[in-house]
Amino acid sequence: MTSNNVEKNEMNNDKDISKTLLNKLFLRSLTLEASFNYERQQGLGYAFTMAPVLKKLYKKDTERTEAIQRHLEFFNATPYISQFIIGVSAAMEKENAQNEDFDTSSILSVKASLMGPLAGIGDSLYWGTIRLIATGIGTSMALQGNILGPILFFLMFNIPTFILSYFYMHIGYKVGTGFLSKLASSGAMDKLTYGASILGLLVIGGMSASMINTYVPLKIGSGEGATAVQDVLNQIMPGLLPLGIFWLIFWLLGKGAKTTTILIGIFIIGILSAWIGILGVESS
Repeated sequence: MTSNNVEKNEMNNDKDISKTLLNKLFLRSLTLEASFNYERQQGLGYAFTMAPVLKKLYKKDTERTEAIQRHLEFFNATPYISQFIIGVSAAMEKENAQNEDFDTSSILSVKASLMGPLAGIGDSLYWGTIRLIATGIGTSMALQGNILGPILFFLMFNIPTFILSYFYMHIGYKVGTGFLSKLASSGAMDKLTYGASILGLLVIGGMSASMINTYVPLKIGSGEGATAVQDVLNQIMPGLLPLGIFWLIFWLLGKGAKTTTILIGIFIIGILSAWIGILGVESS
């Protein structure tokens, strides 16, 4: 074995992610929503979770800073299934640390493309299944005056949740490592990055449309022949008003406007518009 190969192997071993380190990430992931905010939601918690791996992989302060900034971006998924995405991110960061030609934008693209589908699965599994079963059993016992009711609810929800989350972390890392190795050998990384970028943009766009709810109650004309302005907007393009508001806020942020100023402006404009009758709440 040549000296170059020896040095390369030593460098790769120095960048190995151990089971102990993955367990540390799992424990940190339990605080994913501890610093939840309405700008980047779970972004700060995600960066805090990834910090031990980034410290292990990157020795230069500039590389570590860039990696932290990558994981401070917007992120939102069911906290009990996010460990899978974190494991995949750890595998991709390891690949980036070992491969100088690795495209770091693929890390963000894969994160964005996974969080939407997994959030749907996680919400159905944890909020719609495990929680309801635990609530039903715990409530029935509590109504009979049994103190085990709330205790049983707590245990039935949290024990399977934590066990599954633990395995998600390790499975995500193993899947990510094996998948990246196959992509590297086949040369399909560019296609993955491109496809993940498109899917990630679709997920972010869908979330933006669903999280911005605006309704114009104004009508043109009188009586039964009156035309609702909202119907006209929907015929032009469904979600036209939320899209316009999104791009306006995005433009303001690009011009250096402060987030607090924008939020206060939204409150004032929303209250005044509702009072005048320009905006309202759509009746179901």
